[in-house]
Amino acid sequence: MPKMLGARYLAELLVAYGVKAIFFKPSILSKMLAQMDDLPIRRIHTHGEKAAAYMADGYARASGRPGVCAAQTVGAGNLAAGLRDAYMAHSPVISMIGGRFGATKHKGAYQEVDDYPMFAPVTKANLQVDEVGRIPDLVRQAFREATTGSPGPVNLQFYGNHAEIEKEVAELDFIVEDIYKQLPPHRPAPEAEAIRKALARLQAAQRPVIVLGGGARTSGAGQEALALAEKLNIPIATSVGARPLVPEFHPLYFGVPGTYSRDCTNDIMLLADLVLFVGSETGGQITHFWKVPKPGTEVIQIGIDPRDLGRNYPNSVSIMGDAKVSLQALLDASQPMAPKGGWVQEVQRRVAGWRKEQEAHRNSSAVPMRPERILKELGECLPDDVLLVCDTGHSAVWLSQQFWKDGAKWDLIKCSGTLGWAFPAALGAKCALPERPVVCFCGDGGFYYHLQELETAVRCKIPSVTIVNNNSSMNQERNVYIPAYDGKPSEKWGDMWIFTKVNLSQIARDFGAEGFRAERPEEIAPAVRQALACGKPALVEVVSDPLAMGERAKV
Repeated sequence: MPKMLGARYLAELLVAYGVKAIFFKPSILSKMLAQMDDLPIRRIHTHGEKAAAYMADGYARASGRPGVCAAQTVGAGNLAAGLRDAYMAHSPVISMIGGRFGATKHKGAYQEVDDYPMFAPVTKANLQVDEVGRIPDLVRQAFREATTGSPGPVNLQFYGNHAEIEKEVAELDFIVEDIYKQLPPHRPAPEAEAIRKALARLQAAQRPVIVLGGGARTSGAGQEALALAEKLNIPIATSVGARPLVPEFHPLYFGVPGTYSRDCTNDIMLLADLVLFVGSETGGQITHFWKVPKPGTEVIQIGIDPRDLGRNYPNSVSIMGDAKVSLQALLDASQPMAPKGGWVQEVQRRVAGWRKEQEAHRNSSAVPMRPERILKELGECLPDDVLLVCDTGHSAVWLSQQFWKDGAKWDLIKCSGTLGWAFPAALGAKCALPERPVVCFCGDGGFYYHLQELETAVRCKIPSVTIVNNNSSMNQERNVYIPAYDGKPSEKWGDMWIFTKVNLSQIARDFGAEGFRAERPEEIAPAVRQALACGKPALVEVVSDPLAMGERAKV
């Protein structure tokens, strides 16, 4: 084994694992970063550690390859906070942080806090690299942990506040495990008996439905899921994260169930007598806190993590395996099934009725604009192969219900709960997919979290497009404070949810990005097209009505 500087080894190893960018807040692994001058990897210096983690997360979700972020000891806690969303979304992010010097522990050293325990709740594995000779095996383990089974973040803490261990020289094996460069590295096949039992239950059901979760997207199982739904004549729904797997106007598609649901979708779920969940943890959002489907409904689950199978709903059949492989096994073993008792027609009737109810708002010319009209315009003008990056809260509610796109080329990655994630995540996604149109959709409340990363986008020439639904408020909180005031808000209640009116497109221009502002529906499409065509970071501000509320589940 040749002797090698730890920093150079790390730099070359990341490149060998296919990492195209590293997102960091100095000062961490400075020697490694310097060694990257002659290597094909981008160094994205952010304005905050959380933004670095979100960018790495967006990179990972967009590409299916591990994203890498880094921060020194004093910023490690912020980086850990940024991994929360990646952890909830099962995103393969690898964080690199500094650790304390043994000689100064417990002596009140400057900035000394033991950051290592902060990463335990938000990672699959939390590893310490205390000797330069451990860099090879522990970095390999980080990629292995991040990508296998149900993916997730991994933390590597390097010895020294700024990871000074990188400056040591040692004989280091250069081994790269190619299989762990991309999701999914393994595709476990289900047991034949489980497939047989599941088909028997699906055939016996009178009102079955299929629900695709984020694991189905990770597995790339959309084509198999749709083929199974068509072969067995079973209505199909998706989580927000799996939304692009089924075309909007497919005759069997009935929406996104759960807390962000269209009313018709939850109504259909409550009528179902069997639900086949594919790649879903059956968590609180997609089930509206385990009310949809109602307790006692028969459930079959397909998942790669056996801990999820039957955890929230007792399973009549649990299928442990990769979603794509398992669905293909169901397809191969099944015979075409005719619709039962008018079930498909009932689902279609309810979906059509809901769509008709939306027409007034989707065609509204009101100023300030209705969000339904904004999403209608976006559905019509965004490219067929767009990658949408969506924030949580109202942004996800509006998108789940009102963004209607019928193609199979578009994709979506959505925040799993930490508002403000979408804008930096979109920058990371664009670094992963530079040739693809990447568009962030967020509200002004979410955009304010990391507005300063506009400078990062301009400096690093990251030409993503950010569409900000600007209602000069956190209006999703409006319905929180009405009951807090027992239905009679005081004159001061706006303190908790109303913002100053700001022209965000002008701020974007001041940062050196392109800025566009749309105040009327007919101005949206031209602004979006100009933003996509300009070749620079661009912001499109759409001004909407702060009193327009996203409908949440009423179950």
